Amino acid sequence: MAILRFSFGTMGSGKSTLALQIHHNLRERGLQGILCSQLDRADGRVSSALGVSADAVEVGPRLDLFEMALAVASRRGRIDYLVCDEAQFYLPSQIDQLARIVDDLGADVFAFGLLTSFQGELFDGTRRLLEVADERVEVQVEARCWCGERATHNARLVDGVQVYDGALFVVDDPEDHVVTYELRCRRHWTAGDSGVRRQAGALLDSDAEPAHEVA
Repeated sequence: MAILRFSFGTMGSGKSTLALQIHHNLRERGLQGILCSQLDRADGRVSSALGVSADAVEVGPRLDLFEMALAVASRRGRIDYLVCDEAQFYLPSQIDQLARIVDDLGADVFAFGLLTSFQGELFDGTRRLLEVADERVEVQVEARCWCGERATHNARLVDGVQVYDGALFVVDDPEDHVVTYELRCRRHWTAGDSGVRRQAGALLDSDAEPAHEVA
């Protein structure tokens, strides 16, 4: 019986690596499938932090995933699976299309994505996946905050300062600000604390002259 499985985790937890591995393994078994990435996210490829990548279909807001899968099934004779990376950015209606692929075409769907945005709220696509998925699995590779605690939140920094507002998806900043992301535990995400002051203090301590004993 086909399933819709949603695997979620923070940045750096190995979601894309796992997506590529599943796609490779199923394809090696002779199954017919599609690897999908988010439009404007990776130039039509799924790439992992380990340097592995593969060509993929770019999923934009106008793409009907069910119709795409149906066309592939008609052309190839069948479709066995879809692997969907960055699924948090899919529209809720596209998540419903993934569920229909499972139910009507009998193909497995393996979706991968983040739970929450830099604002600390569920993505629309993630929320719908949690509602309709047959299986919900947290990726077991635990990323860490700078303090060493388990990272649960993704922080967006603009010019080194954490922000909580703004567009969910940023490709290029028109004002040439430097936009970066960091993993944080909930406490340091809430505090907007990147550990810079603590790190600076540690450097100062290491540079200080050792104290001399008084005879």
